[in-house]
Amino acid sequence: MLNARAAVVFDAGADPQLADVQIREPVGDEVLVRIDAVGICHTDVSVAARFRKLPMVFGHEGAGTVVQAGPDATPRVGDQVVLTFASCGTCGNCRSDAPAYCEHSTDLNMRGSRRDQFSALQTGGVPVGGGFFGQSSFCTHALAGSRNAVVLPEPIDPALAAPLGCSVQTGVGAVLNVLGPQPADALVVFGAGAVGLSAVMGARIAGYRTIVAVDPIAQRRTLATELGATATIDPTVCDAAAAVLELTGGVAAAVDTTARPEVLATAVGVLRERGALALLGLGALTAELPVAAIMGKGLTLRGVVEGDSEPQTFIPRLVDLLRCGELPLDKMVSRYPFDEFDRAWAAAKAADVVKPVLITGAVGS
Repeated sequence: MLNARAAVVFDAGADPQLADVQIREPVGDEVLVRIDAVGICHTDVSVAARFRKLPMVFGHEGAGTVVQAGPDATPRVGDQVVLTFASCGTCGNCRSDAPAYCEHSTDLNMRGSRRDQFSALQTGGVPVGGGFFGQSSFCTHALAGSRNAVVLPEPIDPALAAPLGCSVQTGVGAVLNVLGPQPADALVVFGAGAVGLSAVMGARIAGYRTIVAVDPIAQRRTLATELGATATIDPTVCDAAAAVLELTGGVAAAVDTTARPEVLATAVGVLRERGALALLGLGALTAELPVAAIMGKGLTLRGVVEGDSEPQTFIPRLVDLLRCGELPLDKMVSRYPFDEFDRAWAAAKAADVVKPVLITGAVGS
């Protein structure tokens, strides 16, 4: 067992606390990764608040260096990897290059289970859940499988690599993989957090003529403009639907990251005939929608998980975009030393920053 430091949720509804843990060696196709940087995602915050199978380590945007590899692992010791969502590799969707819709995704990702059921972590001899999104990377070291450890051919800043594993591939992928390039058309993004801003960057890369970002926070609207939005709207001071329609006359595509029923209805209302809405947010489980308008205008509503990504190919594509300046992630990343986890977690909960990223002592602070 290797000694490590992790942010552990011990009690229901409580915030994670830094604690000493022990992590077992990798088996099978697993790799043990020294986490050099890990992003805090809204999913970590929301799931941790209601999780009951405790103690548990969250974190699913890890980036780091392989320090041990199981006998069947593909990544090798010394490889820099981005950790992403887990998938089984054997179900029909995985075999069809759609691992984001793996038939076992809930167990492997949201429940923090591991395929072999062996506890990855312990603290004081007590087992700790260590398989959140196949990684539980709020830890100085994490175990991951070969399928969700993406090897990077050349090293990059781990603080910028980490968000590629979830929020960036979700937002960019929703545009490039699902909505598709429609350069002469307009796209609107509701919610300018890390996923929404990634969708803005994706729309700029795809060449959309008009890109509108809707968010109540002034700093995020400003950042959206810097990242490619041609217009921004504050929904607290005007009718967002009317403002979007005035700017565009109706959009070909919309991205919702809020999962708020009233926002979803607004998004449907601004789509023009045969437009498409990509649903990315985790929030309300149900929402009333204008069925007559959806049918009459031939609209498409599409749930999107992890940007419809096949991460072993899409994350390297994102790295190429990052290297050539098309994904200026440094504009939305705020760095925190790992030992200031509490401060970073509070900032994430309060939406004070867009993408808090924890940096371990291995690569400095």
